[in-house]
Order: sequence, then C-alpha cells, then structure tokens
Amino acid sequence: MLILAKAMLAMMIGFVMAVISGLIIVPLLKKFNIKQTINVFLEKTHLKKEGTPVMGGIIFIIPTLITVFILLATDKMQLSTNLIIVLFVFLAYALLGFIDDYLIVKRHSNEGLTEFQKLFGQVLIALIFFFLYLKAGNEPHVVISTIGLDINLGWAYGILILFLLVASSNAVNITDGLDGLAGGLSAIAFLAIAMTTWNSPATQGSQDIAIFCFVLTGALVGFLVFNAHPAKVFMGDTGSLSLGATLASVAVLTSHEITFIVIAGVFIIETLASLLQMIWIMCFHKKLLLMAPLHHHFEKLGYSETTIVRGFLTVGLILAMAAILFSVWI
Repeated sequence: MLILAKAMLAMMIGFVMAVISGLIIVPLLKKFNIKQTINVFLEKTHLKKEGTPVMGGIIFIIPTLITVFILLATDKMQLSTNLIIVLFVFLAYALLGFIDDYLIVKRHSNEGLTEFQKLFGQVLIALIFFFLYLKAGNEPHVVISTIGLDINLGWAYGILILFLLVASSNAVNITDGLDGLAGGLSAIAFLAIAMTTWNSPATQGSQDIAIFCFVLTGALVGFLVFNAHPAKVFMGDTGSLSLGATLASVAVLTSHEITFIVIAGVFIIETLASLLQMIWIMCFHKKLLLMAPLHHHFEKLGYSETTIVRGFLTVGLILAMAAILFSVWI
C-alpha cells in the first residue's frame, strides 16, 4: 500500500508541476516566436498547425528535474549512482534535442542538426552511458529472470546499449507526428517501466529510479494537457530524443531489456515501418506505405488524427500490460 501511495504522490506532483510549467512556458514560447515549421508533404489538416510553439519538451523535463531534486533534498529519494546515470541520459539527450530544435527555429525550416551530427551526438552520449554503467559496478549481462536466463555478453553488451539508446531515441522522435501520440505512448511506457523497475531488488537504487519514472509519467500527463488535440505546443526533439533514450537506459540499468522491447512496441513498429519504406523504395522504386511513418499512412487512408492516436494508444496500453504481466507475475 505504501508503494502505491508513493507512486501516486510522485505522479501527482509531476502532473501539477508540468501543468504550472506549461501555463508559463507556452506563452513564453509564443512570445519569443519559437514556432514549428510544417512539412509541406503532410495532410492539409496539418497546415493549420504552422506556427504552433515547439521545444515543449521542457514542460515535462524541467518539472521532473525540479521534483526529483526536491525529493532528494527532503530525503524522500536516495541519490544512487544508477539514478545519476539516468539523470545524465535524460539531460544529455534533451540538450542534444534542444540544439536541433533551436537550429530549426533559427533557420525557419525543418533543417536543424544534420543526420550525421545528430547520430554522432546520440552515439557519444550512449558510449558515455556504457562507461558510467561499467564504472558503477554493473555487469554486461542480459538477464531474463522469468526463465532463469543470464547471458554475459562482455564487450558486445556495449554494442547492445549503443543500439538501444540510439534506436529508442530515434523511435520516439519518429513517432512524434500527431497531437498527443508520442506524449501519450511515452506516459504509458514510463508507467509500465516504473512498475517493473520497482520489482528489481538486485538493482542499486531501483526504487528511486522507479520514483523518477513515476514523476516523469505524471509530468507527461501534465504535458498532454497542452499537447492533446488540438495541440497548443509540440515537444520537439528536446522531448522526444530524451524520452526514448531515458526509457532505454532505465531498462538496461534494471535488466529489463526484453521487457523494454514489449513496452516500446508501438515505437518499434513505427520505426520498422519507416525503415521498410526506405528499403522498399531503394529495392523496388515504389512506396510500400502511402507515407511514412506509419501514423501518416493511416492519415492518407482517411482516418482522422484523433482516431489514429486513440488506436495507437490502445495498442501501447495492451503491450504495456503484457510487459508488466511478463516481468512481474509470470
């Protein structure tokens, strides 16, 4: 019962802080003309979103950090090495995304960092994460406790971490294309990973990492107050890159890599669809989907934005429940 109370309190604080932050930040973004440039190839319904404030990720990033620092200062959380690593990933990828968003706004186009620059930054942060991961005394093992499997990958585990963090950050970024889609799926994913993380007694600071995830879940729900259709603000790369990498880092630190694949199922499907689209065009010189990512394909088929988001969130929730069942009870 105490665990449930702590989780609800953490989410409530995150939610309230995010709503207050949104009420302050959204008008400031408008005042400083920090606005979105819409891709001309999207559906005409997206054209009315031209000028919507971007960099909205700070609405849930800043409240989450402030809340965590308050909880640490009041001894409601303990600052473990693993929690420091999670906070580093959360901030580092947010900074990388912020730079990309800033360049896009400054140039009044969809061109921020080049693909190479963004990938270099993502890989560099992932390598630092792996270094800190080993320095903290963590082992390069893939553990599936449900079936008693423990595989020591050695240096190859670094490649796995590199792939998970970079792929996950890009996956959430790709999914961030409809009002409330990436934010809603991320809230579901962090709630699920928080519940499974709390059940990781062998991980140093697992409960404190779980509390961080609960706070972030609440902050994401608060962000959705402003991002749900019709969106008053977009999270931008500031939010999407940070969310994806942080979700993967928590999974790695708590040995829930397999569970993470299920929790992030919708993000993975979106990414694979975009990858297949590129491969199909290169090999057969025609499109597999009407438009990638997958959510835009459904738009081209005539589904409304709210219908697509509702469907994707339903699938995300089902996968999250399946992951919790697999991780905790099976």
